[in-house]
Amino acid sequence: MKNVTLPVLAVVLGIGVTGAHAETSLDMSSEYPVSSIHAQTADFFAKTLGEETNGDISVTVHHGGALGYKSVDHYDAVGDGAVQLASSFSGAWSGINPIFLVSSLPFIATSIEDTRKLYEATRPFYEKALEEDNQVFLYAAPWPASGFWANKPIDKPDALKGLKIRTYDTPGTKTLQNAGASPVQLSWGDIVPQLTTNGIDAVLTSADGGAGSQFWEYLSDFTEVNYALPLQVTHMNRDAFDDLGEEGQKAVLDAAKKAETFGWEALDSRVKANYAKLAENGVTVTTNVSADLLSLLKSSAAPEVEQWKERVGDDAQTLLDTYHELLAQ
Repeated sequence: MKNVTLPVLAVVLGIGVTGAHAETSLDMSSEYPVSSIHAQTADFFAKTLGEETNGDISVTVHHGGALGYKSVDHYDAVGDGAVQLASSFSGAWSGINPIFLVSSLPFIATSIEDTRKLYEATRPFYEKALEEDNQVFLYAAPWPASGFWANKPIDKPDALKGLKIRTYDTPGTKTLQNAGASPVQLSWGDIVPQLTTNGIDAVLTSADGGAGSQFWEYLSDFTEVNYALPLQVTHMNRDAFDDLGEEGQKAVLDAAKKAETFGWEALDSRVKANYAKLAENGVTVTTNVSADLLSLLKSSAAPEVEQWKERVGDDAQTLLDTYHELLAQ
């Protein structure tokens, strides 16, 4: 083997060269803006994984739907391996498996503490569903509580009448329809175009989501109703995960655990920061809504929760029983 350089010789003989290492580059898709809480959690995951593997595994996070996928698309895109990872709003998968709706069911869990217990009860079902479709559940964390963005406070039942409001899933659409509004179910990327053309005049989402997309350019008010704290799920293609080997898989799961902690711990301070940002930009935040409005919303949601139970079957009651046991502890 004359005149063979050291790097080439190393490849031929299958041995390593000092300082050289195999690098794995992965892509993660997210439809939300880079300033959103879950974009920052995804960036934290990518940074942590890179540091823990000394750069052997790198994740590039593509925010704002840059890869052309919405959350509803992520399920098949990741399962098929079109993209290796994604950060997805779980409620968008209701048409695939209704189990993914549980965190966004209206008024089931309205605080961070209760949402954490609901997640503990639900995680095994998420893991099972994703595993059946060639995916690995990595971690999840909730959005701040959903409320109403509009050009007036939505603090009384009359304020909902005829309101053209964006919703993010079927139970929300039916709930607000039952309450007298005129809801339209839209993915995140479709909201601003609809606001611009007056296709909608209100949005059901968190203060965080609205701040990230600067809703104050279109809407003047945010009303806190603690409707739900829906989960954002980060998931990975099973084949890409298996290809990492035992050491790489452990690193991914360790980084995922740290990212989950980061996402949950960021919630409380994030809500305060969002309200301060809204105030800076002239948004009126209403936190005291009438008992009549909350009563209307809860009664309007009740049939949708029951329908969800029927769609899911026995697993729904098992999940909710576990959740109520955790609440009682």
